[in-house]
Amino acid sequence: MDLSSIVGLILGLIAVFVGMTLKGVTPDNLLNPAAILIIILGTIAAVTIAFPKSELKKVPKLFKILFTEQNLVSDVEIIKLFSSWADLARREGLLALEGKVSEIDDPFLKNGLTLAIDGQNADYIRDVLTEEVEAMEERHTAGAQIFTQAGTYAPTLGVLGAVVGLIAALKNMNDIDALGHAISAAFIATLLGIFTGYVLWHPFANKLRRKSSIEARQKMMMIEGILSVLEGEAPRVIEQKLASYLTKEERKQIMGESGASGLGKEI
Repeated sequence: MDLSSIVGLILGLIAVFVGMTLKGVTPDNLLNPAAILIIILGTIAAVTIAFPKSELKKVPKLFKILFTEQNLVSDVEIIKLFSSWADLARREGLLALEGKVSEIDDPFLKNGLTLAIDGQNADYIRDVLTEEVEAMEERHTAGAQIFTQAGTYAPTLGVLGAVVGLIAALKNMNDIDALGHAISAAFIATLLGIFTGYVLWHPFANKLRRKSSIEARQKMMMIEGILSVLEGEAPRVIEQKLASYLTKEERKQIMGESGASGLGKEI
């Protein structure tokens, strides 16, 4: 479970509801069916019009990604794995890594190592794997765009809801109680539009883009590692090269160490 998403969502709800209470507004004031219908259903309708069915079908999966921690092996472990592969390849030849392919769980890494073992040149391997990363980023961008657009539509629909509420208010100028209720409903629509747009949909889109960036960066590191092993570089050289992808604390873990990672069994 992605705790940052859960905690952020809870804090957002607390900020709004506690802030309302401190202002003397009770939560039941938000239960305005007309405002909820305009904002929630209106946003869904706008997104449905804007995107093809094939992309909308992925929305449940996108929510799962938002609230699930990324299942990625640490960068440190990946570097250790390449170091061990480089040592084996230098001692016994590149074909010695053929037995390691079945031990790899990551499809991207398995494909890259297979291409290297099959004798493909470095430029071809880089092109194939880079295109795969770019295709992945394009898919992820399309998913994030759904929430970005929802975050754009919701506040505007909030204004629409406010206009509808004010129209209703103007029809009841002689009834003070009805006038106050209509004006309140108008502002509730604006509140829901802004809240869902800037506390939910836009942050959701940013989280998806950030997770995609982290995954893409790790895959680019894998590409460099595969090509380094293919070119017969020494384990220490590979560690130093790939350490550029690490934080200062992570570099301390890798420098002076060697071994295999969870992606493959120890050699």
